[in-house]
Amino acid sequence: MAIRGIVFDKDGTLFNFAEVWEDWASRLIAELSGGSAPLARMIGNIVGFDPQARSFAPDSIIIAGTPNDIAAALNGHLPDWDSDEIIACANRLAQEVTLKSPVPLAPLLGGLRARGLKLGVATNDAEAPARAHLADAGIAAFFDFLAGYDSGFGAKPAPGMLLEFCRVTGLGPETVAMVGDSVHDMQAGRAAGMVNVAVLTGMADGDELAPHADVVLAHIGKLPEWLKNAG
Repeated sequence: MAIRGIVFDKDGTLFNFAEVWEDWASRLIAELSGGSAPLARMIGNIVGFDPQARSFAPDSIIIAGTPNDIAAALNGHLPDWDSDEIIACANRLAQEVTLKSPVPLAPLLGGLRARGLKLGVATNDAEAPARAHLADAGIAAFFDFLAGYDSGFGAKPAPGMLLEFCRVTGLGPETVAMVGDSVHDMQAGRAAGMVNVAVLTGMADGDELAPHADVVLAHIGKLPEWLKNAG
């Protein structure tokens, strides 16, 4: 069946992951630790990020988790911060990141819209910074739908955001492609009954993503060619 809609993950898909979120994680840990090196190391161990090497562990909660997940993991370890304060700090810093994309986004998204496709974003980031990121990149107008983990439809790997995209656009999930860079994205797409398109601009490699995907592409710039060949 022809693809009539695409739901994009945000970080690692529309925008490169490592070069954006390494800086964010470093700043978050510095703020939460108050400059204490031992506390920074402890926070880094919990969330799966080495602030000195500026590198993520493969199972880092930051890669596919939500700010709520990060706060829950740190709960009780930071006596000067409660969960709401950690989430607020994470979201504030997220709105300040400098985004970089794997390809020029406006021509790509404009071309997809010209094909008559409905476009959406489903991210485990919070909705407010996600909207700010799309606006800052000058691409907000291309999307028919955006949801974050806090928009009321749950977080990936649950399919709630994806199913809400279908409800809003009137598309059947079998006509929608879920495009993402993580296993969580692919699990959400599969649970929603969508076509899974994995891209390699996040932290997961092809061997990790391939068992969960219908196709693996180098980056979202390959979507038009894939759509043409997919019929």
